Order: sequence, then C-alpha cells, then structure tokens
Amino acid sequence: MTDTKFSKTLPKATAKRLPQYYRLFKNLVEENITRTNSQLISEKIGVDAATIRRDFSLFGELGRRGYGYETQVLRDFFGELLGQDQETHLALIGVGNLGRALLHYHFQERNKMRITQAYDISGNPLVGTQTDDGIPVFNISDLERNVKKSDIKTAILSVRKEDAQEVVDILIKAGIKGILNFAPIRLRVPSDVVVQSIDLTKELQTLLFFMNDNK
Repeated sequence: MTDTKFSKTLPKATAKRLPQYYRLFKNLVEENITRTNSQLISEKIGVDAATIRRDFSLFGELGRRGYGYETQVLRDFFGELLGQDQETHLALIGVGNLGRALLHYHFQERNKMRITQAYDISGNPLVGTQTDDGIPVFNISDLERNVKKSDIKTAILSVRKEDAQEVVDILIKAGIKGILNFAPIRLRVPSDVVVQSIDLTKELQTLLFFMNDNK
C-alpha cells in the first residue's frame, strides 16, 4: 500500500506507475546495474522521460543532476512505498472461472501478498474444500465472521455485478479497507474504503481501439 503521506496527494496516474518503477529497479539491481537515468528508464517502460522526472520530483530528491539514479536506492524506496516488506493477506470473494484462476495465481512480484481465504455460495462444489496450497474455500455466509477474526483488510471481488454491492456491504461490516473489484459496476463505499476496479471488457475494447487506430 502506498505510503500514507503521499497517498492523499499523489496523482492517480503517478500512483499507477509505481509498480512499474519498482519492478524496473528490482530487475536492474538483479542485473547488477547500479545507476540509470530517466532516458534509459523511459526506454525500458515506455513512459516519456519528462513524465518520469515529474513523477520522481513529487517524492523529493531521488537522483542527482548529471549523475542519475542509484538503482538499489530507488528499488528500496519504491518497495517501501508499495509495502513490499509487509505481510498482506487477501480474501477472494467469488470462485467461478475468474476466481479459480486468481486463487491459483502466484503474486511473483510481491511474494508476501497472498490469498488466505476464499468464499462462494453453497452451490459451488469447491465450498468446504481447500486448494493444493491449503487455501480454504468457505461458504459466503461465514464471510463477515471469519474476516473479523482475521488480519485481512483487503479483498478481491470476483462475483456477478448483481451481487457485488451486497457482498461489498458485508465486507465493509467485516472491516475490509481495500477492494480490488472485477465486477463491472460502480460500488458505493465509505470514504475510508479504497476501491480499484478492473473492467476486463473495457480494457479489451480500449486495446482494440488502439489497434484499429494503428492501421
């Protein structure tokens, strides 16, 4: 999670680029590259150098003019911003086709972030079982009670849009503060709950638009 002293003021576009910056500097350190500059960063991630310098300026002096950026320093800096050292447990709500894929997904870029509970309705044959990794799949009727007893503050929502708001209301009662939403619906949440929505249809339509525009 982004450092709270920046999260309220950081432009959303910049915040979305933070994982890219972290991944880049992590890879550069692994390649034993100790120093880089905005132009080389631009070539690596496809963001123009001016935008990169503007992003970095929001955090103070991350580099030196004529010297560039130390890769290990920035890897650690962006890693801390993103909470790389924090153990983060997630609840997955909805174990349909997409939910099952997410249930078996390994968060390679952040190995301390993992799903530890999953939920679905009683008609799903996975309810009452557990994955090969030991993740239990509970009945959704147990959601509020189980989450309240756990340290889980973040949930992934992979349910039908007709059910999404009802489930979110339960999550909020259980103390969830962050929701990654795959349901194609705008969710109503209190101001202290953060929702990040991913609409796969919209993303694909945007991709097709740019593909057609390149013809």
